[in-house]
Amino acid sequence: MTTGPLIEVATGDIVTMRVDAIVNAANHLLAGGGGVDGAIHRAAGPAALHEACSRLGGCEPGAAKATAGFALPAKWIIHAVGPVWHGGASGEPEILASCYRAALAVADELGAESVAFPAISTGAYGFPRRLAAEIAVSSIRAAVTSVRVVVLVAFDRETAETYRTLLDTA
Repeated sequence: MTTGPLIEVATGDIVTMRVDAIVNAANHLLAGGGGVDGAIHRAAGPAALHEACSRLGGCEPGAAKATAGFALPAKWIIHAVGPVWHGGASGEPEILASCYRAALAVADELGAESVAFPAISTGAYGFPRRLAAEIAVSSIRAAVTSVRVVVLVAFDRETAETYRTLLDTA
């Protein structure tokens, strides 16, 4: 294993990414929902993905579990459960960092060389975008992983620019 995969930034829809694995910003039941989670479930094939997720028995915040990618271009989906933002004093930053580490560890177990991440917890879970981006970049940079390429997929230009600024300043 090597330290620090190449980190790229893309703006768009994570379900279209041509990588070995995409990370789903999942809920603890792995039941599908809104935002990225709902989009991934719809694109992968909701019945097949729901069945696969139900066999996993849920997932705790900060952890990650994998399923097949089904109808997606990606071979695998790594479901990572981020924290709901409650002001930052309830361990949210540490839980979010754990999501990135856990997802990369699962990617290693799968043999994935390329992984795409959404901005975990920044939608309905309310995590501040700038802080979430800082945690994503620092966690991925510090990871000891065999993953060669990580793509940070931003749904909007503002998030993409935040990622690019953080990557350019270190």
